[in-house]
This record gives sequence, C-alpha cells and structure tokens, in this order.
Amino acid sequence: MRILILTQYYPPEPIPKPSELARGLSERGHTVEIITGLPNYPTGRLYPGTSVRLWKHDSLDGVRVLRLPLFPDHSRSALRRSLNYGSFALSAALLGSVLGGPADVMFVEHPPLTIGVAAWILGRVLRVPFLYAVNDLWPESVEATGMLRSRCLLGSIGRLERFVYRRAGAIAVISPGVKANLVGKGVPPDKVHVIPHWADETLYRPVIPDPALAGELGIGGRFNVVFAGQLGLAQALDVVIEAADELSDLADVQFVLVGDGTDSDRLRQAAYARGLANVRFIGHQPAERMPQIFAISDVLLVHLRNDPLFRITIPSKTMAYMACGRPLLMAVEGDAAELVRTTGAGVTCGSENAKDLAEAVRRLRAMSCAERERMGRAGREAFLASFSRRVLLDRYETLLASLARQGSAHMDESCVS
Repeated sequence: MRILILTQYYPPEPIPKPSELARGLSERGHTVEIITGLPNYPTGRLYPGTSVRLWKHDSLDGVRVLRLPLFPDHSRSALRRSLNYGSFALSAALLGSVLGGPADVMFVEHPPLTIGVAAWILGRVLRVPFLYAVNDLWPESVEATGMLRSRCLLGSIGRLERFVYRRAGAIAVISPGVKANLVGKGVPPDKVHVIPHWADETLYRPVIPDPALAGELGIGGRFNVVFAGQLGLAQALDVVIEAADELSDLADVQFVLVGDGTDSDRLRQAAYARGLANVRFIGHQPAERMPQIFAISDVLLVHLRNDPLFRITIPSKTMAYMACGRPLLMAVEGDAAELVRTTGAGVTCGSENAKDLAEAVRRLRAMSCAERERMGRAGREAFLASFSRRVLLDRYETLLASLARQGSAHMDESCVS
C-alpha cells in the first residue's frame, strides 16, 4: 500500500505514535509519506535550526517527510492556539494536495480537530479514503482543560466534529468509552474500531536499575512516586503538591515530575511556596532514557482532572509504564482505572483528591517489594498480550488495507451522507 500519514506533530517533537506507525508500516513493505508541520511542540517555539518556510522535504528513518508552515504556539491563549491549529490545517489542505505523493489510503492523527477538515479536503483532491484516529474528544477536551468556555463556540466545534466523523472512511478510538461517546453522537458502531494506545516494546522494557542515575537525578535512597509526561492543565497536578504536603511526615517519600508543559513553572512555584522538599522536578528527558528512570522508580503515577471526559480515556503513558514492569498508581477514574484493576497492574484512587492520593501512596509504601514487583509483572504481561506496538500495528495494517480496498467509492458515499 501507499499510505499517507497526516499529523500536525512529528519527531523531533515528543509525539512518538505517528513515527512508530510510519516506521512499522515501512518495515512491512508499504510506501509511507508524512505530511506534518514545522516542529514547535511542546514549547510553542520553533526548534533550533528550523525556520518558517513554504515547505521542506526531509527523511526520517527512511520515511519521506513533508513539513509545512504553521503559526508556532502552545500557550494558554485560545486565539493563538486556534491560529496554530488553523494555520497547519490550511497548509496541509492547500500545499499537501499539491506536494504530497499518490496514496491508496490516509491515516490521520487527531487532535487537533482542524486536521480532520484538512484530511477531508486532501481526501477529495487525492481521491483516497482516510482512517481518523481519535485520541482526544473535541469539544469535550478543550472545555475540560479550560481553553474554551463559550457555549456558542463549543457548539460550533461539535458540529465540525460530526462533519469530520461522517466523512471519515473509518474511525479508530482508544477506549470503549470513547466509542460509546461517538455512537451516542450518531456515528454507526461498525465504523468505530477500538484500538488502544501502544508503547514501543523495543524501547519500553524492564531494565536493571542504575544507582548512579538515581544519584544524578537526586532520587536515590527514596520511595519515588514518578509522574512522566506533559505538565499541563489537563493533568491537574496541583493534587501532587497537596498530597506531598500530606505526606511530609514520611521522610523517604517524594514525588518526581518528569517533563515540561504549560503548567510547569506554576507548579514549581507552588511547591516552593509551601517549602516542600519532597517534590522534585527533573524536566524533559529523552524517550530513550525513560526506561532507566522508570527502573529506579517505586511507583508510576497517572493523573488527569476529575472530568467526565477523562473517565473514558486511557492515557498513553499507561502503556509505557506497564511495558516497563513497574506498579501503577492510577488516579484516573473510569476506563483507565478498570484496566489497572482487571490486570492487577497497580492500585487506583480518585482524581483531584489529595488525601486519597496520599493514602494510596501510603498503602503502596507499606507493601513488600515482592508485592509491588508482582503488580509490575502483571502489567508487563498484559502489555505484551494487548498493548505492544507489534500487536496493535497488525490491527492498524488490517484496517488500512480494508479501507484502501474500498477506495474512493467509500469516500464518495460518505460525502453524500
């Protein structure tokens, strides 16, 4: 197959799935091309050595990459963020249809929602159907993170969302709850396929703990509860600061926040204002280093805001944590908590509840090392069976091939509906 992947984010930006999908499909003999933007995520600033230009062709891991201009931004400003999303959608629709190569099928990575409009235009021009991979529900997510409150604008986003869903050849979602949400909006159930997030098993795996690294990062000799990923509004990590205060009587317990984001400076200031010595920020780390960091962690934390939207999502970090065989503390209710309970991969607690989080940490600390190791092994076994890149790449390849066989006929039918 000739597969076109449309995604606003691509390495060197720290969004691994599109590149892992591209590399995996290419290794299986398919011709893959990427249409993406100039790298600026998550800081909102163009990466060093990158300048705004009309287009740029390069290659990464043997895959052809077409980079198109956009307005760089990742701030809390709804206007500036809209310019970021809209500018890339416009570039993709206009320049991608001219500069992109021929394709049999297109894979589209959502968010943002605007990319779905670009996919529809590209699909019409290139006469290819597209698989729409929905990782984040809109307008629910922009409302849940506080980016947008206007009921009028949220309603407009909802109508645009349904427009894109009707025109996609197929839709892939990350959890049963997201599928139920789409079906409730009128999307035919047989059009929606549940394919969860994966982690790359060649990268994320158990490794031998390195005491030297623990010393370097300042986490040696402590009971470390580690959160890795975006430090943003959706993660609502004020609860970590409050829970750390609750746990100040346990001298060996500390929370370690690995990553960066729009809320990182404020969180640092909040920890400093409380005089907390049991919260450590170690900033963004390369993906290749994360298995080593997880190996010197006692518990890996997942947390999102207490919002109905997040009860039907399973954060992608969950799979990386499970792959590395470490026990999870899942502070996300709904589908994510159910996954941890059914696999035995860790313990759960409520979202945005500092006392509940602190109590869960106390329970985990009181367990024997052997008991926590059993949780880690259970998560690793569940990961290998259901959430590895190899397993889920098979499902994506099958779905893309089915869509490609239908060809432009399906696209024409969906545009009439």
